[in-house]
Amino acid sequence: MTRLCTRLLNICINSFCKLKRLDKAEAVIIDGIRLGVLPNVVTYNTLVDAYTRFIGIDEAYKVVVRMQIAGIRPNVITYNSLLAGASRRCQLSRSLDLFEEMLRLGISPDLWSYNTLMNCFFRLGKPDEAYRVFRDIILNNLRPDETSFNTLINGLCKNGYTNNALMLYRNLKRHGWKLELVTYNILIDGLCKAGRLKAARRILHELAESGYEPDAFTYTSVLKFCFSCGEIDEGFEVFKKMKSEGYMFDAFAYCTVAGAFAKRGMLKEANDCLEEMLNSGVELDIVCYNTIMNLYCKEGNLEAAYKLLDMMEKEGLVGDTYTHTILIDGLCKAGDFEGAHRHLEYVGSIGIPNLAAFNSLLDRIYKTGHSQTAVKLFKSMKMKDEFTYSSMVHNLCKERKFRSASRLLLSCAKNGMKLLKSAERAVIRGLRDSGSRIGARNLQSKIRLAKFLRY
Repeated sequence: MTRLCTRLLNICINSFCKLKRLDKAEAVIIDGIRLGVLPNVVTYNTLVDAYTRFIGIDEAYKVVVRMQIAGIRPNVITYNSLLAGASRRCQLSRSLDLFEEMLRLGISPDLWSYNTLMNCFFRLGKPDEAYRVFRDIILNNLRPDETSFNTLINGLCKNGYTNNALMLYRNLKRHGWKLELVTYNILIDGLCKAGRLKAARRILHELAESGYEPDAFTYTSVLKFCFSCGEIDEGFEVFKKMKSEGYMFDAFAYCTVAGAFAKRGMLKEANDCLEEMLNSGVELDIVCYNTIMNLYCKEGNLEAAYKLLDMMEKEGLVGDTYTHTILIDGLCKAGDFEGAHRHLEYVGSIGIPNLAAFNSLLDRIYKTGHSQTAVKLFKSMKMKDEFTYSSMVHNLCKERKFRSASRLLLSCAKNGMKLLKSAERAVIRGLRDSGSRIGARNLQSKIRLAKFLRY
């Protein structure tokens, strides 16, 4: 009867923990003790796991202390929960301390313990230590499972050891290990991020031969890589294939494809893509709103862009620097420089860093032929970075005002600011082409001297 009551107690506590109502779970334990129903190791393990997920390691460890005071010995499940919590927060030293404590208490780590520790080492960029943990799995006569190998392959890829990940994959196949779809996905994603599209295609082909069907994650990995490395046509082909096979996209994939359409001037296709995203029920984040807003501004539809900003704020999302830079750039393209300057002042008044927006406004004013206005704006700016100077230098060079550009470039160097190589090359080339080779040499010498004095 007592065992049954404790089991019901544990069910109640587990339910409250899933609802993140740890205060209620604690109250149930107190009420149970008053009624003579004593908690057991499962009770406390449920609490430890909930505290590590929702509160923190320190609070979870206090539960372990309470266990010991109550005369209940923690087990491997207790410490696995603590290790998982420390790993999620990348607290390597805490993970190692907990692991050592397990051994000191005579609790033998299981495969889950080793997998968690290995993952923690990989996340901290320590692949050698992670591999030693994998070796310990073998030395302790534990059989690695799918999670072990997936953790190893994923960690190797993320730490730049894609060749080692491929070798491990080949060895697993050679020894007849049954690979999961997630293993293929991890490897394809890792190869794509490493820029090895040819190898990723080969693994994708092997995935098809294995009997598995590529899923949305598989295609999205290839899709993102294609667009990021300029393989636009191939990216569109992957996009079409995903649509034809009925796969759903995440918000990032939709925005990536829409952005690629917009860059090619295919605004209708970009609009269709974003409309499809909205109709699919994907939850919009700040990146989605910025992508849609950028498209509206490219079309010159500033009214729709500002309505979108209002909608975004009603949803509880606050526009970031990029949001307001898009709007300011759109106002500049429309020739409304006063409106752009007013919006810039508004951005500063609400405490959002506005240097990027200032740079955008400055560049756009100059490119539309209002050079005097741009110079005044430049002089009025309290904060300037290398992009501010670079924008002015390039625009001065386009007007063939190479001596003004060289003076500005030199003041940038003397102020201890990093010079953009493209700006430096533009001025020196301009001076040489205009017949002032001595001026070019003098500028190079002065820049070198300024850099030397800075360091």
